[in-house]
Amino acid sequence: MRVAVLGGSGFVGSAVSAALAGAGFAVRVVARDPGDPPHEVVRADLTEPGAVAAAVAGADVVVSLVLHSGSGSWRVDPAQAAVAERVNVGIARAAAATGLPVVVAGSTSQVGPGAGERIDGREVDGPDNDYDRQKLAAERYALAAGGCCLRLPTVYGPGPLDRGVVSAMVRRALAGEPLTVWGAGDMVRDLVFVTDVAAAFVAAVRDPGALAGRHWLVGSGVGVSVRELFSRVALAVAARTGGRPVPVRSVPPPEHAGPMDLRGLVADPVAFTAVTGWRARVPLTDGIAAVVASTEDSRGTLTCPHRGLPGTAASPKLCRWKRGNSPSAAHGRSRRRSTATTAGCSSRPSRRTRSPRR
Repeated sequence: MRVAVLGGSGFVGSAVSAALAGAGFAVRVVARDPGDPPHEVVRADLTEPGAVAAAVAGADVVVSLVLHSGSGSWRVDPAQAAVAERVNVGIARAAAATGLPVVVAGSTSQVGPGAGERIDGREVDGPDNDYDRQKLAAERYALAAGGCCLRLPTVYGPGPLDRGVVSAMVRRALAGEPLTVWGAGDMVRDLVFVTDVAAAFVAAVRDPGALAGRHWLVGSGVGVSVRELFSRVALAVAARTGGRPVPVRSVPPPEHAGPMDLRGLVADPVAFTAVTGWRARVPLTDGIAAVVASTEDSRGTLTCPHRGLPGTAASPKLCRWKRGNSPSAAHGRSRRRSTATTAGCSSRPSRRTRSPRR
């Protein structure tokens, strides 16, 4: 079976592509800047008329993981909302129009602030921001065409492709900086390691017909407060470096913080598990340790994030990570991205990968 992965060069996309290849699928990575993965590659601007249909021609299933926010994080920049909609909604609409089974990536936050803290997929959606509204619109196109949507919680993992909150806090802690929570930091989050998310997409691609026509929650079913999460990051970095844990401090929420930032959300994947057998397997402690280890080893140098990941038997042939040539580049002290390579690591980071919520 041939699977076209739209946005297959980003943080989640590269993990999904590698997992699909490892499961025996023929993978086609479609992206504007796909790097040099060990798969079939199509370079395309998918917002151009006819580009999606041409890119997926000959595929059996389409996985859509594209995202544009214009802000460098998951938040859609108001000035970029129209452009973001052409990417986030327009590409899903074009994929659905091909008649192929389409699996799109959604977000558990699409449910909106009116839902309870623990959700199971039966809630009425009420998104309150452009990001979630566009995710919901893309999902509806996929479902109307007989596809499905996997709604993801906070996804985290190693390497510079992840610009999410766990990696950001690891970099701060390695730099000796305090970790800051908004308010008391008692809002609860559900975190799933990127290899577990990739396994969920493999499960969906194996039998898209069994999942067709609805959305499915992917989550651990276990919540952790932001303060506890950051404390675990501080302890993991201290254990790695031999230093003291950096402090976790409270700060007022910024002006841009919305209702979904300041409330808890935990996804119960019971329905998805019942159909596919999938469940999150990487414990949070192990996942954080993997992020720390991939960011800086005991000698203060960067290591390939795909070596020894929990939940995967990584191969240098599947590794597509390009590392910087100094630890400071990975710690956010330099905005310049290096093009230096290491054995088995040969691709560039995507600039379109979203950062998960705080």
